[in-house]
Amino acid sequence: MKISTKGRYASRAMLDLASNFNKKPVLLKNIAKRQDISVRYLEHIMTTLVSAGLVQSIRGKQGGFTLAKSPEKIQLGQVITAVEGSLALVDCVDNPNMCKRMKQCIIRDIWVDLKKCMTDLLDSITLQDMVEMQRQKNPDSDRCMYYI
Repeated sequence: MKISTKGRYASRAMLDLASNFNKKPVLLKNIAKRQDISVRYLEHIMTTLVSAGLVQSIRGKQGGFTLAKSPEKIQLGQVITAVEGSLALVDCVDNPNMCKRMKQCIIRDIWVDLKKCMTDLLDSITLQDMVEMQRQKNPDSDRCMYYI
């Protein structure tokens, strides 16, 4: 299984919003520029995240995007699921009635366990955790550079 560009870009956009939480709304073009994502593609992703209740869109001169909840209340798993859907590697994990072999299929049991492991890991990481990890990885990222 691979997380698509949609999932990767949504994660980066949400980290960007979390890094700017409690500030003024962030313009889409600024997120796109900082995260090196096409504005048009990011528009589609943000629409999905707004529909999922993870992001708010604010119209007007002072508008932009902001998180719908504080970063410590949004898990990475919510972000990935909103844009990617289920993390199940095979359809029978989410829909066991589709396969007549479900009761004796050991392989399905492994796929179920794998989905649970991935879900548990992604749900254990909040956007706030990601902001802190980013600060540890790039301690100078919050500092502005001034040229005279």
